[in-house]
Amino acid sequence: MQDCYAYAGLFGSAFLAASLFPAQSELLLAGLIASEAYSLVLLLTAATVGNVLGSTVNWALGRYLNRLSERRWFPIKKRNLNRAENWYRKYGRWSLLLSWAPVIGDPITLAAGVLREPLLPFLGIVTIAKLGRYLFVAGTVSGWLNM
Repeated sequence: MQDCYAYAGLFGSAFLAASLFPAQSELLLAGLIASEAYSLVLLLTAATVGNVLGSTVNWALGRYLNRLSERRWFPIKKRNLNRAENWYRKYGRWSLLLSWAPVIGDPITLAAGVLREPLLPFLGIVTIAKLGRYLFVAGTVSGWLNM
C-alpha cells in the first residue's frame, strides 16, 4: 500500500509542477529512485502521466479560458503569455519540446491552447518532452548510484 502512496504522490507532484502553480517533481522522483524501493518504470510512468495531464490542463485553459486572461486573478501575466504566443507562432508545435523547461514551459502549453493546437499532436510532443526530462533525471540519479 505504501508503494501506491509513493506513486500517487509523485503523480500529484508532477501534475502540479506542470500546471500554472509553482511546484517541482524532479527532486521527489530523484529521491524515490535513489531509495531503490520502487519500480523505475512505474515511477517514470507516474511522473510523465501526471506532468502531461498538468500540461493538458494548461492547454485547455488556453483553449477555453483565454477570454479571461485580462482578469487580475488569471495565473499568467499577459506579457508572459504574449511572449509564449509569439514563440509558438514563430516555431510552431515543435516549441512544445520545451514544455519541460522551467518558466517558459507552462506558458508555451497555454499558448498552444490559445492558438488552437489539436490535442493529439499536443499530447504526443509534450509526452516526448516530459518523458525525456524524467529519463534525464533517472539517468543522472542512476549514474550517481553506480559511482
